[in-house]
Amino acid sequence: MEWQKSDKYLDLKALSEYSSMSVSALRGYINASSDPIPSFTLKRKILIKQSEFEAWMGRHRSDASKVDRIVDEVLRDFSRAQ
Repeated sequence: MEWQKSDKYLDLKALSEYSSMSVSALRGYINASSDPIPSFTLKRKILIKQSEFEAWMGRHRSDASKVDRIVDEVLRDFSRAQ
């Protein structure tokens, strides 16, 4: 990824304010075993590049049409069962 001048490194407090997620939730996502938030640790300071966080969020975006299909399928199966 090419570095952009507008790309910032955010600490957990700044990322919490930016994302409206709690610091503890962010720590959990950083330490997740599957697809963690990319981060840097310098001494004890955790930093996250804003563009990498946004890319991570994009990978976790829910697809409303997929949810609608699942709900329709469950309701159809439920109707058949009765």
